[in-house]
Amino acid sequence: MKRLDIFGLLKKDMNQIEQELFRSIEGDHELLNETSMHLLKAGGKRLRPVFVLMGGKFGSYDLDKLKHVAVPLELIHMASLVHDDVIDDAETRRGQLTVKSKWDNKIAMYTGDYIYARALLLATKLENPKIHQILSKAMVEMSIGEMEQIRDFFNTEQSIRRYLLRIRRKTALLIAISCQLGAVAADAEPKVGNLLYRYGYNVGMAFQIQDDLLDLCGTEKQIGKPPGSDIRQGNITLPVLYALEDEAVREPLLKEIAVIREQNGECDVSAAVSLIKSSTGIARAEELATRYINKALEALDRLPNQRTKKNLRDIAHFVTKRSY
Repeated sequence: MKRLDIFGLLKKDMNQIEQELFRSIEGDHELLNETSMHLLKAGGKRLRPVFVLMGGKFGSYDLDKLKHVAVPLELIHMASLVHDDVIDDAETRRGQLTVKSKWDNKIAMYTGDYIYARALLLATKLENPKIHQILSKAMVEMSIGEMEQIRDFFNTEQSIRRYLLRIRRKTALLIAISCQLGAVAADAEPKVGNLLYRYGYNVGMAFQIQDDLLDLCGTEKQIGKPPGSDIRQGNITLPVLYALEDEAVREPLLKEIAVIREQNGECDVSAAVSLIKSSTGIARAEELATRYINKALEALDRLPNQRTKKNLRDIAHFVTKRSY
């Protein structure tokens, strides 16, 4: 299912958001313009701006106001990806060279900082202090999530709860506040904003778990990077943690992960991927993703009836049906 199959009603407004994204990163520094533009041109799902616009449909929809939330949230997401690629030593993203790969780590870090600053500058055009409070708290939590991920590289003894808290901070939170802040910017009822937050949080959790599954079960063409990139980089994801609880594969999988760590990811990870895929880890992760989606749909059912609910329901189903 393609993005526009789901978001067709927002096509015109999303085109304006896309133009605003390009305008927002234009500055006086030639290299920062070039690196930021490289990242932006690589594309993406633009889920966060879409969620902002859909959240705005539950209040007084005004694109001129909503764009000052939608664009900063997408920029914050983009900046986090640049930093992630440095931490993970990733060569490609979405089938394109990463900023750190095409230039170097220092330039990538400054590019991420520049994009963060651009996001905050644009958000100042909205006077509602609640928006700035929610946005700032989320950025703090995202930073903690990044540090937790670094600390847990190759940590095969981490708990499922620890993993879930990390993806809450790194992924789900930004999607949750995208839904919520669209409603806040459109002056919707606080109850509506809270329900949208709950919907977005659960969709975000399922989305990240599905990404973890795609990394193991998808093709390079589908995911824009070699399968098994997470484990090569030291990211022990949910399917891996579940696989480690499967006695049939635990010991050989631990040995494979130890080899990957010793060789700093510069090795063939296909044996480890095969072990994970042969375990109960894949099915258990899929089951948890479905449980999060069901919670998202429960929150959605309590929102006022309007056409946007169908679009949000479609997105929830899209998240769990990304094929591999």
